[in-house]
Amino acid sequence: MSNITDIVSAVSSAISAFAACVAAVGVWYARHQLKTSREIAQLQFEDSLGKEYRELAGELPKKALMGEIITDAEYEDAFDELYRYVDLTNEQISLRAHGRITSDVWRSWSEGIEANLKLPAFARAWTEIKTRSSGFEELRRLELEMFLSDPKDWH
Repeated sequence: MSNITDIVSAVSSAISAFAACVAAVGVWYARHQLKTSREIAQLQFEDSLGKEYRELAGELPKKALMGEIITDAEYEDAFDELYRYVDLTNEQISLRAHGRITSDVWRSWSEGIEANLKLPAFARAWTEIKTRSSGFEELRRLELEMFLSDPKDWH
C-alpha cells in the first residue's frame, strides 16, 4: 500500500508542478498580450494626432507650409488654421508632459514644431497669439527652453 501511496503522491506532485507551469505560461501570455494591446493603443493615439496635424496642414496655404511669405489677406484667411496649429502643438506638448507620447514620436514632433514656428506665417501667428493671449504655457516654455528640454521631465 505504501508504494501506491508514494506513486499517487508523486503523480499528484507532478500534476501540481505541471499545473503551476501552465499557470505561469498563461500569466506570461496574458501579460504579453496586455503589453501588445497597450502598444497598439499608444500607436493609434499618436497616429490620430498625426492625422489631425495632416488634416490641418491640408487647410493651410501651401506657400505658408513651404516657408514663403504670404500676403496680409492670405494671413488673415489662414489665421484660424494657424491658431488651431498652435493649439494642437500646445496639446501635443502637454500630452508629452503627462507621459502620453513616446520619446521617439516626441523627438519627431518637437523638431517639426520648431521648424514650423520658424516659417514666416507660423512665426507671425505665434507672435500675435503670444501677444493677445496668456495661454499656451507649454509651448511658451518649450520655446523659452529653445526646444531642448523634454516636457516629460518638467514635472
